[in-house]
Amino acid sequence: MYASSPLLASKTPPWRSKFLVACIGLGFCVLVGRAVYIQIIGTDFYQRQGESRYARTLDLPANRGRIIDRNGLILASSVPAPSIWAIPKDLEASKTQRRELAKLLGMSPAELDKRLKDNPNFVWLKRQVDEQVGEQVRQLAVKGVHQVKEYKRKYPEGEAVAHVVGFTNVEDRGQEGIELAFQDELAGRNGTRRVIKDRLGRIVEDIGESVNPVDGRDIELSIDSKVQFFAYQRVRDAVAEHKAKAGSVVVLDVQTGEVLALANYPSFTPGDRRNLTGGQLRNRALTDIFEPGSTMKPFVAALAMDTGRVNQNTVIDTSPGWMVVTGSTIRDSHRHDALTVAGVIQKSSNVGTVKMAMQMPAREMWEMFTEIGLGQRPQLRFPGVVTGRLRPHKSWRPIEQATMSYGYGLSVSLFQLARAYTVFARDGELIPVSLVKNPEPTGGIRVFTPRTAQAVRKMLQMAAGPGGTAPKAQTIGYSVGGKTGTARKQEGNGYADKKYRSWFVGLAPVDQPRIVVAVMVDEPNDGKFYGGDVAAPVFSEVVQQTLRMMGVQPDVDVQPQIMGQPVQAVEESF
Repeated sequence: MYASSPLLASKTPPWRSKFLVACIGLGFCVLVGRAVYIQIIGTDFYQRQGESRYARTLDLPANRGRIIDRNGLILASSVPAPSIWAIPKDLEASKTQRRELAKLLGMSPAELDKRLKDNPNFVWLKRQVDEQVGEQVRQLAVKGVHQVKEYKRKYPEGEAVAHVVGFTNVEDRGQEGIELAFQDELAGRNGTRRVIKDRLGRIVEDIGESVNPVDGRDIELSIDSKVQFFAYQRVRDAVAEHKAKAGSVVVLDVQTGEVLALANYPSFTPGDRRNLTGGQLRNRALTDIFEPGSTMKPFVAALAMDTGRVNQNTVIDTSPGWMVVTGSTIRDSHRHDALTVAGVIQKSSNVGTVKMAMQMPAREMWEMFTEIGLGQRPQLRFPGVVTGRLRPHKSWRPIEQATMSYGYGLSVSLFQLARAYTVFARDGELIPVSLVKNPEPTGGIRVFTPRTAQAVRKMLQMAAGPGGTAPKAQTIGYSVGGKTGTARKQEGNGYADKKYRSWFVGLAPVDQPRIVVAVMVDEPNDGKFYGGDVAAPVFSEVVQQTLRMMGVQPDVDVQPQIMGQPVQAVEESF
């Protein structure tokens, strides 16, 4: 029946069988070519893809270096802090376990559920928890919840050194202060470990050689934490007492150029940065610039003496207490009549200072200001250090030269001002400064002759004594010298009527200076605003405590103090 089928009787075309054979041959060639490509040509790619399914490279984190003060006290260090993560698709936990896990991680069960819905393959539950919390999470034995070892930064000295030390982010990278400035040295270098993992993420075996981590280097600062803490307390108390906006203190060792203290208020806790404001984070001593006011007068007097135009006993007629320069009136707070150069500094006379300044070319004043570091960025390895503002002398008008002589028309930071005063403490040399410990004496750049610098120190001692603008700067047991500054704050195109900055910059002991201390209080608002009333008392307390800590012998007899009698200060001209 089938043999008689007409289909079998029909003849098959010869090309059909050849076509089928050709297709089979072509398919075989394709398979051979694909096999050659996979096994020979593209073998590296496929091996990498295969390894990516089971091989992992684990980072071995380096321990971040410590930040320590000049005496070895720890200011910042890293401690182990496990981080909790999960694979949500593998998570198996009862309601009780979920509730307990959420409690340990400081979140509500709803917040935990929301976090687990973000990604089915991986989510961070909480970074850098305490080791005790990590152990409690481990004891819950929740399937799908894992831990990884990380390090958390601790700052034992808290607010007092916050602006110096700075802080790191959750990835342990420096964000502010020394943590940022010395990021490369502190961070070290992470190591690596090549392993094989099974489908549950468990390590089966090591493959290849591991690279050990290189821990970060410790940074030893010039800061003395005791001096720093005391300076911070004093400026904090002054801000509160005078209802001020902010305050700063800088303490320099004039023998080595080391920064012993750099304190600011308001401050913050480096380990807890929730709800921070820009005002808390600013290192005002380095980042804020202001017109330095009367603190510039000793430099003008020094230049006038150094160039032979005057000496400390030269008499300058300041009557009738005012003068006119190109149509603008410059006034003293009180009429002083005839004053010696030393008296001009003691009484802080604007008229006397301007009469000295107008005897010299603008270029000379500009060169002197430049030599003491104004208008130049301090060579300090620290983020945010400002340059200040000092215009080229060719653009000065006579009235501008006059106002610059008593500190208006140029801008400096408190740190620049403190460094500038080292020329008087170091017999006319301006010294480099450092935040890193450098106990060896350092050389400076000659600005004034030793004789001139020593003469100005005596004038500063008069200014900080009876009959001067800052008798409240006096310290028990140590001779001090310094200059007050009070200036109206700029507001818009002019100056505010009732907003002031008050400061005092000085040195001690006078004959053989060991430290320079600069104090600034911003916007005192309790009725007192002169530097001699607001900043000088802070200077007095910081100087006395610092010199005692440094073991400097007192150079004056301790006189019995009569309590309750106010110290009278001469109101400075500003």
